[in-house]
Amino acid sequence: MIDAGVQSGLRLYRVWDPVQRIFHWLNVVCVMALVAVGTAILWGAELGVSPDGKVLLKTVHVWVGYVFATNLAVRLAWAFTGSPYGRWRALLPAGRGYLRSLREYTAGLATGHAPRYLGHNPLGRIMVTLLLLLMTVQGISGLVLAGTDIYYPPLGAWVAEWVAAPGVDPATLVPGDKTFVDAAAWAEMRAFREPFIETHEIVYFVVLAAIALHVIGVVVGELREGGGLVSAMFTGRKVLDAPPVDQP
Repeated sequence: MIDAGVQSGLRLYRVWDPVQRIFHWLNVVCVMALVAVGTAILWGAELGVSPDGKVLLKTVHVWVGYVFATNLAVRLAWAFTGSPYGRWRALLPAGRGYLRSLREYTAGLATGHAPRYLGHNPLGRIMVTLLLLLMTVQGISGLVLAGTDIYYPPLGAWVAEWVAAPGVDPATLVPGDKTFVDAAAWAEMRAFREPFIETHEIVYFVVLAAIALHVIGVVVGELREGGGLVSAMFTGRKVLDAPPVDQP
């Protein structure tokens, strides 16, 4: 949709709806917090974090993770029912004509005359899809670890029942304390947990790299194309100097 008013060849277009904008900035806050706390957990020994301190860090990490996962779930659902530029067909790097549009966009970007897009440009669609995939994997693995680390939902009660020693009420188990756990069951649980923690740690580093690429892409796009990419995530509006090729 085009807002009224034309100045120096620029036009104001409405593109990002409130759900997408809220998701984006809430996700930024959550990811920053999760990275900060996750880094302290990962290098807890080097930072001198005590066992109780590590449990506290994991508890904070899990609670922020719940907000992150809920926000992500809403965004994934919105891709089925939301506004045009927030749906899967505008996000995924696929569909009829996508490869052609990718070639045209990259060629135009190299010459400084890239086609203008209201939604995500062809390169942006690759990055958004990658980020959503990484965040989904990180969210799922994190929910599993919440149960195996500190007995939190959704798997915490099941894990506690699994590892509790005979005659011990699973609800009385304390994170970080193996006094009342069955040693054999604990070893089995840790073996079950291993691929999830490995995935979580690997994706942690991949997410950091993807975030860096995303920021670089936004900066390059802002400098080469304009459009107010950052401000558009606050206002929902882009300012373009040429008609967008993805306008309905």
